[in-house]
Amino acid sequence: MEIGQRVKVYRLRDRVSATTAKKLGQTGIVQGYKMTDSSGVGLVVLFDDNYSTWFFEDELKVV
Repeated sequence: MEIGQRVKVYRLRDRVSATTAKKLGQTGIVQGYKMTDSSGVGLVVLFDDNYSTWFFEDELKVV
């Protein structure tokens, strides 16, 4: 996945905040990358409501 691509959150690996859980099924735009603790690279996603958070790549699908 690349910066600028539109993606959809289709699953959540771990427990997350209620705000982040509400993003399941929603689409956003990849804004950047985040190094995670030995689990690889995460993707920072910006949603239409200006909420931004990161997800693992296997939690997202390109739309």
